[in-house]
Amino acid sequence: MFIRPRRLRRTKAIRDLVAETDLRARHLIQPYFVQDAEGVSPIASLPGIARTGLQATLKQVEADLKLGLRSVVLFGVPDTKSPLAEHSHDPKGSLPRTISALKQAFGDDLIVMTDVCLCAYTDHGHCGVVENGEIVNDASVAILAEMALTHAQAGADVVSPSDMMDGRVAAIRARLDEEGFQNTAILSYAIKHNGAYYGPFREAADSSPKFGDRRTYQMDPRNAREGIKDALLDIEEGADILMVKPGIHNLDLIWRLREACLLPICSYHVSSEFSSVKAADQLGWVNGDQLLYEQLLSLRRAGSDMIITYAAREAVQKGWTA
Repeated sequence: MFIRPRRLRRTKAIRDLVAETDLRARHLIQPYFVQDAEGVSPIASLPGIARTGLQATLKQVEADLKLGLRSVVLFGVPDTKSPLAEHSHDPKGSLPRTISALKQAFGDDLIVMTDVCLCAYTDHGHCGVVENGEIVNDASVAILAEMALTHAQAGADVVSPSDMMDGRVAAIRARLDEEGFQNTAILSYAIKHNGAYYGPFREAADSSPKFGDRRTYQMDPRNAREGIKDALLDIEEGADILMVKPGIHNLDLIWRLREACLLPICSYHVSSEFSSVKAADQLGWVNGDQLLYEQLLSLRRAGSDMIITYAAREAVQKGWTA
């Protein structure tokens, strides 16, 4: 007598019946790059993605909501940059104004998440304050906390510190709470590796470092236990959701973190993971749609409760979601 697993693969209906993992619109978070100027500026290295001004952002988000995409993450692309990133917490900046306009237009139907990092706002491109050639921690954290507060005051549902400074989750939680924003959630970039996966994003956000690299504050991709340690520290500091970034590169860490904690886990299907598939598809080397769908499924299968991905919109449009 043979054991025949193929019995449960015989028809699509049977395969759907026994499927262990699904991908739905509710699992997906669409990134937006918010620029100061009105209009739309396509990003060459992120096909289908553009920088958008306030009105263009409102229009596209409305269309995404009709598709069933209820979560966005906003990245600021300011014209104004400075050593201390003062524009990062300017309530009149394009990002706070966009947050406010989105919440006024769509209310609780839309989940507005915001990136909290200084790299797009500093003239040197690093994620923190530079003193004597070193990216210093505590002075950076103080600015990040003010940036998060500005986003909360504008109406953000979730603030997402991506800078990788030590203690920033605790500082942001304390600053939000003392100003009455106890209900604003923190999605912490808990495990974020340094590496070559972020090139298209840095073009989109105009956030490449002007000197050196980010090895002194982003994690070493050779390490796994270090990432779990930092994630558990973020839980102690008050994080509500934990991020693993890059996603496909860190399926093992998503799985380990899922086993180690009870918090929701978000993975970031990052710019190079998306763009490399698009480039190979354009050359005819791969079936881009199928490959992107399988990548998103793998992130879900590893334990991701939600995924930030540049493919969110087309995943719904092309019927990849159940």
